[in-house]
Amino acid sequence: MHHNSTLVRARIERFIEERVRPALYRDTVALEVRAWEVPDEPVPFTDAVGQDFEAFSTGQTWGKPWGTTWFHVTGTVPAAWADLIDDGFDGRVELVVDLGFLSGQPGFQAEGLVFNPDGRILKAIEPFNHYVPLTAGPGETIDLFIEAASNPDVGSDWNYRPTPVGDQATAGTEPIYRLRRIDVGLLDRAVWELDRDLWTLTGLVDELSPALPRHAEILRALENVVDGMDPDHISATAAQGRALLATVLAQPAYASAHRVIAVGHAHIDSAWLWPLRETIRKCARTFSNVLDLMDQDPDFVFACSSAQQYAWMKEHYPDVFERIRVRALEGRFVPVGGMWVESDTNMPGGEALARQLLAGKTFFMREFGIEPLEVWLPDSFGYTGALPQIVTAAGSRYFLTQKTSWNETNLMPHHTFSWEGIDGSRVFTHFPPVDTYNSVLSGAELARAERQYSEKGSSNLSLVPFGYGNGGGGPTREMLAAAGRLQSLEGSPTVELASPLAFFEEAESDYPNPPVWSGELYLEFHRGTYTSQAKTKAGNRRSEHLLREAELWAATAAVRAGAGYPHERLAEAWQTVLLLQFHDILPGSSIAWVHQQAEASYAALAGELEALIADAIGALNDPSDAGEPVGFNASPFAVSGVPPLAAGPVVSGGSVTADATDGGFVLRNGVISVTIDARGLITSLLSEVTGREAVPAGQPGNLLQLFRDTPTQWDAWDLDDHYQRSGTDLVDVESVELVESAGDRAAVRVVRRFGTSTIEQVLSLQGNASAVDIVSTVDWHERQKLLKLAFPLDVHADRAASEIQFGHIHRPTHSNTSWDAARFETCAHRWVHVGEPGFGVTVANDSTYGHDITRKADPNGGTFTLVRQSLLRAPVFPDPTADQGRHVLRTSVKIGEDILDAADEGYRLNLPLRIVEGAAAVEPLVVSSTPSIVIESVKLAEDRSGDLVVRLYEARGARASGRVIVDAGVDRIVETDLLERELADPPALAAVDGATAELRLRPFQIVTLRVALA
Repeated sequence: MHHNSTLVRARIERFIEERVRPALYRDTVALEVRAWEVPDEPVPFTDAVGQDFEAFSTGQTWGKPWGTTWFHVTGTVPAAWADLIDDGFDGRVELVVDLGFLSGQPGFQAEGLVFNPDGRILKAIEPFNHYVPLTAGPGETIDLFIEAASNPDVGSDWNYRPTPVGDQATAGTEPIYRLRRIDVGLLDRAVWELDRDLWTLTGLVDELSPALPRHAEILRALENVVDGMDPDHISATAAQGRALLATVLAQPAYASAHRVIAVGHAHIDSAWLWPLRETIRKCARTFSNVLDLMDQDPDFVFACSSAQQYAWMKEHYPDVFERIRVRALEGRFVPVGGMWVESDTNMPGGEALARQLLAGKTFFMREFGIEPLEVWLPDSFGYTGALPQIVTAAGSRYFLTQKTSWNETNLMPHHTFSWEGIDGSRVFTHFPPVDTYNSVLSGAELARAERQYSEKGSSNLSLVPFGYGNGGGGPTREMLAAAGRLQSLEGSPTVELASPLAFFEEAESDYPNPPVWSGELYLEFHRGTYTSQAKTKAGNRRSEHLLREAELWAATAAVRAGAGYPHERLAEAWQTVLLLQFHDILPGSSIAWVHQQAEASYAALAGELEALIADAIGALNDPSDAGEPVGFNASPFAVSGVPPLAAGPVVSGGSVTADATDGGFVLRNGVISVTIDARGLITSLLSEVTGREAVPAGQPGNLLQLFRDTPTQWDAWDLDDHYQRSGTDLVDVESVELVESAGDRAAVRVVRRFGTSTIEQVLSLQGNASAVDIVSTVDWHERQKLLKLAFPLDVHADRAASEIQFGHIHRPTHSNTSWDAARFETCAHRWVHVGEPGFGVTVANDSTYGHDITRKADPNGGTFTLVRQSLLRAPVFPDPTADQGRHVLRTSVKIGEDILDAADEGYRLNLPLRIVEGAAAVEPLVVSSTPSIVIESVKLAEDRSGDLVVRLYEARGARASGRVIVDAGVDRIVETDLLERELADPPALAAVDGATAELRLRPFQIVTLRVALA
């Protein structure tokens, strides 16, 4: 037989596009349309329906960027259609809408939500989901309202060029869409089913080897359809076409075919290329689509994460929420993930990640009686090594992501495995080999899942999340049709619709001894997200620490003074912080509008939390005991003589001297000396106790470096390694002057100008301190530049410790392997530490996350370690004004060999003493007898029982024993999980004696104690 497969395939495709698809509707008739444009922000249905609607026609433009237009659609289903239906025609009456959809991706452009005249939501209109089923029959009237959102397509072509449309102030007011159609149509079910048969088989044949008989069998069957059907009468011959395909569709899958569990899904970014308010509407649109599909298909199961999105529905769309509740109780609308949002996991603090699960799971259990057991984070930009313990401590058992498939350099060796965290906790983990969380169940996707699955021979099961995502939309009837045809089809993996939990339980049973991956799941991509949008990151860091203070002092005031505990206000504050930790907000990868809102929210939150702290301190204050100023210390370490978690007199440090030398200054306090040269650089950091120098000769610290930052793609996301080839040392200085030298503090101010920016640094030394503090105030007006602050350190270190949640992680300072080389920019929380036996240096910060730490050859022999903080970036997409303006960033460099010295410094910089005039001393409510057993959180229980909850962790990375003493009347102390539920077999609580708990902790172990007060 002559080979003509390519021509046959082209003929088939043309037949489908030119003949079959245009025949999907037997007839369509335009409806009457009237419109009302909302002048400002969206309004509810009840407000819209009473407005004056004006006549509107197909072809008219509508919708300014981020605007809303309500369309009132009326008409009559053609009476003539009754004859067709009476003749046995299998059809369905539908509303068919094209709002002027662009050729871009779903969810990145115009969308609509359809209401009946009573305000009940029927379904959404999306770029690839144009229909709404109607109950009206021939001759009956149609009366509907469409809330149409004219969201601009910010960048689905991914050219990364600056765009003004991400900011309401610059987006413009001209209409950006043109209405193409609002019709009533009669869907030809036979043609639609034929189209689905053809789609499934063409997708399959394109993936099969031409050498297989199955390839030829399918191709000839498809060609027979083209030959056998009448191209001028598609509807009349659709049944004939389907009959010609029945045999090839009936062939069962190979016995060894890969098995896919398909889970309906819509990855709805809580904000990204649209603002938060639009996400609320996206959720309503997507969920209404899902609920409509559930009405049509009893086997359809949909999984949705993010308690925040359900909470939005409960608040803004209560009818949709109640419909969700019904389906959730049926097990078909499945809450997954258990988190408040699908958060970033690199930058949120340990307590914040714990609260993501506490808040999320509590919501799902309260509203639905369901506790999700899988953590679902398909799109976050890497995963902290602390996460396995946090997941298991919250009572969850499974973890899912696919983001590491985006790695630029190294492929992850596993798809199903056991992930081990820094403390040794393990969680059963799955990476869908389909490499997408937005599958449409195409032949190409399923073939990829089977081809790439790395556990072959040991397991044969993977999960495929299907449905339009990012901007929402969710699964479609076309996807469900594909799933039905692919249940068992020769040449394809088998497809079964089920829940994530069903998948994980079977996968775990099927693969009892999976391989183990230890440590973080570092994403070799999007490394710039540790730095972009510095004000958002500063707001997050400050809010986390203000919440710690507010809870500590409010709990102390409740126990000591009987003050009311502000449960509601604290819960709302936490929900704001947790929402803003979403994986496109905190990483800095959203449009300007999102980050403007985030910064405003953080500012409001700071005011609210400061008020709560003031109220608590006021309740603790006894005017009769008032004396000298008192320092309130929320740190788990003593600060300036004030004990941890207590308030007391501040002990003044020793004296500091400042001597001029060679245009610079030497600051000394008897503990360390700091030499600042005429360029404002640190040329010496000397321990006056041991005589050890921390700065290598000829390699000054406090060196600001400016780099070209033009990533190959994904501007706000990516920091590419080629930035390292274009750096400039900012050594030119405008002034270096001593601005303070009195008593227990000395300070030097350094001013530099470069480009269109200015940096003022104040380097200071406190009495008795072993750290030099640096406050960098940057008036930043660069574009596509990266600003780093470098500290060469005379330490020979083959690894560096970086703080992460509830501990730290060691990363190599060399690049021996491709994995090491790809990790050229890393995330750390409050500190990094490099050391040798007997000596070490900490570089701490108050809002910086991005770092690079490397070994460099010392001209004098050996190596030194270079620690650099990434202070600022200036990407131009999706926010062309990202990071512009004034920033205040705090850094400290401390000599100290122990990791606990680093932890102490990180808390000191982020939790400065709160000085209160004329207040009374306050004894700590909780005390840890062992420095490495660090108290992270003190609060009252979520159930409002009045119980005290104390969260601790082991910080050194070594086993630790110690006592935790509660300074209050105690009835009972128990160990709980993160959800504050008592553990039947407590792993850390060895004994309880009244108000004292004896603990035995493994390295980095998290412990939550619940204290019932007498």
